[in-house]
Amino acid sequence: MKIIPLLIFMMIPWKAYSQDTFSIVAIDSVTGEIGSAGASCVPIILPFAPYGALIISDIIPGTGAIHTQAYWLAANQLNARTRMLAGDSAQQIINWLSLNDAQSNSSIRQYGIVDYNNGHPRSAAFTGAGCNDYKNHITGPGYAIQGNILLGQHILDSMEARYLNTTGSLADKLMAALQGANVTGADTRCAPFGLSSLSSFIRVALPGDSANNYHLDLYMAYPSNTSYPVDPIDSLQTLYDNWVNGVTVEEPSVSSTHVHFTQTSDEITFMAFGDLATKKLRLQLYDPAGKIVADSIFTGSFTMNRRQKKLSEGVYLFRISEGSKTVSTGKCIF
Repeated sequence: MKIIPLLIFMMIPWKAYSQDTFSIVAIDSVTGEIGSAGASCVPIILPFAPYGALIISDIIPGTGAIHTQAYWLAANQLNARTRMLAGDSAQQIINWLSLNDAQSNSSIRQYGIVDYNNGHPRSAAFTGAGCNDYKNHITGPGYAIQGNILLGQHILDSMEARYLNTTGSLADKLMAALQGANVTGADTRCAPFGLSSLSSFIRVALPGDSANNYHLDLYMAYPSNTSYPVDPIDSLQTLYDNWVNGVTVEEPSVSSTHVHFTQTSDEITFMAFGDLATKKLRLQLYDPAGKIVADSIFTGSFTMNRRQKKLSEGVYLFRISEGSKTVSTGKCIF
C-alpha cells in the first residue's frame, strides 16, 4: 500500500525553528526497510511546517534516514542529505555537521542518523550542549532515539524498550516506540494541554521506493488555535491501524495554494487560499469505517457541525477536490 508523501523538504525557506522533539530513526537489516517517526509540541506552522514535526524527517530509500531537530535549519538538513548521498556513514555525517553548522552554532542542534551499509546498519546521534533540557540520545544496532525539552530520560528509555521488545514489522516497532512516549508533558511544553505533543508522524521506505513516495507515510498535526480532543500519538495510532487494515490516504503536496482547516469539538471549518479561494470545491468526509458521511460543494470557506450531521466521535478523513483533481486531504477528530 502506498501513501502519497506530504513534504518536499528543500522547498521550505532556510529558516530556523525551535523543535522540542522526541524521535527515532531505524533500519531493518533483513528487509532493507528504513523508518522515521517522531512527535513534537510544534503545531501546524503555515507555510513553513504545515505538518508540524514531520519537518525533521528525511529518508533516502535503500540508503538511510536523517533527523535534524532542535532549532531546525533547512541548510543543515540539506547538507546532511548531501553527505549521505556522497557515501558518508552516520557518524561521519554528524562529525561533518558539528564542524560545518550553517550558522556556526552546532551546540543548539540535535541529530539522529542511520545508514544501511549493505545490510550492516550503523547509527549515530548528537545532542548539542545548548539544546534545552531535558535532552539526550540513545543509539543501538540500527537505531537512534533522541529528544529535547523532555520530561526526563525515562521518555527515551521507554521509547527504546518499546522498540526493542515489540515483535512485527519495522513500522510496528516504530509505532510502539512513539507510544512509549505517549504521556502528558513528554514534550514539556505540551503539559498545559494534557498532551504528549501537538504533531506526530511515522514513515517507512522500502528499498525500491522512490524519493518522497514511501511505503508508509502518515502524520497527525493540530493547528495552534484549535482544541485538542485526542493526543496526536493516539490519533496517529488510529491512522496506522487503518493503514494496516487496508485504508489508504492520498496526501497533498506543499503549495502556496492550499486548503487549511480548524476545528472545535463539534465543528470543522475549511478555508481555501490562493487560487483555490475563488474555485468551486467539493468536500467529501469519510467516517472511521471508510463510508462517505458528507459530500458538499463550497467556495472560499465551509463549516460543518458534526451534531447536525449526527456523526459519532472518532477520526475522520476528508478529501477536497476541484473537478477530478484532489487538492487537499487530511484528518479531523471529533
